[in-house]
Amino acid sequence: MGRMNGLVLSLGALGFGILYLPIIIMIIFSFNAGKLVSVWSGASLKWYAGLLESDQLLSAFGTSLLIALWAATIATIFGICIAVAFVRFGNFRSRLALSAIASAPLVMPEIVTGLSMLLLFISMESLFGWPSGRGVDTIIIAHATFGMCFAAVVIQARLRDFDMAIEEAAADLGATQPFIFLSITLPVIAPAVVAAWLLAFTLSFDDLVIASFVSGPGSSTLPIVIFSKVRLGVTPEINALATVMIVVVAVAVIGASWAIRRRLSGRDQNQ
Repeated sequence: MGRMNGLVLSLGALGFGILYLPIIIMIIFSFNAGKLVSVWSGASLKWYAGLLESDQLLSAFGTSLLIALWAATIATIFGICIAVAFVRFGNFRSRLALSAIASAPLVMPEIVTGLSMLLLFISMESLFGWPSGRGVDTIIIAHATFGMCFAAVVIQARLRDFDMAIEEAAADLGATQPFIFLSITLPVIAPAVVAAWLLAFTLSFDDLVIASFVSGPGSSTLPIVIFSKVRLGVTPEINALATVMIVVVAVAVIGASWAIRRRLSGRDQNQ
């Protein structure tokens, strides 16, 4: 038993080492004074200062943030609608077709999704005159389209465990829809809605393949800019940017974990 536990721990350490050792090396070389990412030339913060002076990276970051905020919000709203339809309306006539449509983007390669969205926008432009080219609006639509499928899965799992007796009691007291859903159901499933929004936000902010198909001049997202720079060679500036993103994500995760633990401990004390 002891040997088995040691083997499991060793394999776990090896797996985490393969995952995090390159990240640690990247963080270390983000403080490299030289331009070569494989030769240490002394410690320096000039690459972090250079990030604030790079108009291209700052503009791409602002574009990615704007797109992710809108795409995540739209995807979450539609995800709620899809989840409610699946859970509350039973076996309605078009359930199988809607289920197939909602599940297809989950397993469909991103290159197929990006190409199909590009052809859709080109056809719409020739028929209706909109969108006139590709830009921020087309990226938002594309990201919201595949993001709502992931949001629907997360929210649907929480709705299945929802106690319908709460809504029935509210209805017996005279409450009607949509007041019941907005004031009772939505606050209960709020953690799942927030999780779905964060998932859709992350998928949008991190996307490269789909955005490269539906973006145009002046609408390059941060992943597109980073990929274009990496193709010419990794620089300490990119390492510094990646390190900043890692720190922001780590702080957000630690803060969320601390808030959840504090909320649970407070609940246990009240009980």
